Amino acid sequence: MEMKITFPGGKKVNAEFDGIVIPTDQPVESGGEGSAPSPFSYFLASLGTCAGIYVLSFCQQREIATEGMSLTQKMEFVTPEDGKRRLARVVIDIALPPGFPEKYRNAIIKTAELCTVKKVLMDPPEFVITTRIP
Repeated sequence: MEMKITFPGGKKVNAEFDGIVIPTDQPVESGGEGSAPSPFSYFLASLGTCAGIYVLSFCQQREIATEGMSLTQKMEFVTPEDGKRRLARVVIDIALPPGFPEKYRNAIIKTAELCTVKKVLMDPPEFVITTRIP
């Protein structure tokens, strides 16, 4: 898989792949226009939406209605002595709809934990950054 990262102007940075463009921008207070989520916001959203697609698929496979179901993701940050604020904990709460089968409550948690984005964080890849002049 390959993505092309482009700079359309200002503080905007886009990721392009498979015919899709994912626009990013920085908040106004960081010099951007606030016209799109920041890259870090997309990262955080990828955690919740990844868990969400696993939960949705679980329910669809079992013909369990998802109306009224949602996930709420809370991020907890810490600022260690070095002063660099970092993400310390992500909590995802699954609000189950009325009538959700009790026998699947633990299974839906285990299913959300299968999230590929979470798994990559637990076993991070190697990063290699190079330069070239075409």
